Amino acid sequence: MELNENAEIDTSQVDDRRGGGGGGGLGLPIPIGGGGIVGIVIAVLVALVGGGVGLNALSGGGSGQGDNTALEQKCAAKDALKQLDCRNTLYVNSIQAYWRTALPEVFGQQYRATKTVFFSQNVRTGCGAADSGVGPFYCPADHLVYIDLSFYRLLADQLGAKGEFAQPYVLAHEYGHHVQSLLGTEAQMRRQQQRDPANANALSVRLELQADCYAGAWAKSATGTSDAKGQKIFKSITEQDIQQAINTAEKIGDDAISKRAGRPVNPNEFTHGSSQDRMRWFSRGYSTGNPKACDTFGTGR
Repeated sequence: MELNENAEIDTSQVDDRRGGGGGGGLGLPIPIGGGGIVGIVIAVLVALVGGGVGLNALSGGGSGQGDNTALEQKCAAKDALKQLDCRNTLYVNSIQAYWRTALPEVFGQQYRATKTVFFSQNVRTGCGAADSGVGPFYCPADHLVYIDLSFYRLLADQLGAKGEFAQPYVLAHEYGHHVQSLLGTEAQMRRQQQRDPANANALSVRLELQADCYAGAWAKSATGTSDAKGQKIFKSITEQDIQQAINTAEKIGDDAISKRAGRPVNPNEFTHGSSQDRMRWFSRGYSTGNPKACDTFGTGR
C-alpha cells in the first residue's frame, strides 16, 4: 500500500478529542472488568470492530467537543504520512469519498458525511460513555465513528493482526455501519431483534458481516478515490494489503477471540461472526466491488 504524499488530508472529517488535539494515543486501552490483557480481550469480544451492537460498557450520555488545531498543523507538514493519526484521517477521507459516489450510484441515496472521533482512554458519545476497552465502534445515535488509535497496537501485538492495511479495514467496517444507518438497515435489524429476541445474536452477526463486505467493496475501489482537488489518495494497494485485511478478519472472528480469551466457542453467542464468515464476506465485497452483493440478510446462511 502506498499513499499519495500529494493528497490533501482533510482533517475536518475528524473530531480530535484526545486532549489538546495532540499525541498519538499509543498507550494500551483501559480494561473493562477483569483487568489485564484478558479483561481487554473479553471486552473486545463483546464489541470488537462493532457498530451500535453490544456496547454493553456504555452508560450515561452526552458528547464532547474536540480541538483539531494540533492535528491540522501536523497533517499539513511534509512528513504527515509518517504520523498515525494523519494516515488514519486520510483513510477516512478515502472511505467517505468512495461512499459519496457509491451510495447514490448503487442505492439511489445521497451519502451524508460524518466524522471519526479520535479519543484517548474514554469518551462521551450519543450512545453513552465508553472507554478504550470496547474497541472501535459506530454510534447510530450521533452517527459518529469512535476510535482510540491505541487499538491498533492491541490488534497487532495481542490479536496477531499485523500489517498497515488492517487499519483502513477497521475504519471501513465502521463506516459500513454508517451506511447501514443511512439506508435504514440498522433500524430495521433492531426491530427484528425486538420481534424475535431468540435470534438477536444471529441478526447482529448479519449486520456485522455486511459491514465487513462493505469494507471489501471500498477496498476494491480505494485506488480510485481522490481528495477535494482531484489528487488520488492511494498510489497503490497490493494483494498483500488485501491479505492483511483478510487476516485481520480472521483474527477478530468471535471464535478466534473466544479461544484467545480462554472461553469456550459457542456459535449461539456470536455477535460479529466466525473468522471464516468474516473473511468470506470481506472477500465477497472485494471480489465483486459491488455493495449490492453484500446482502447478508437475504442469504439463508
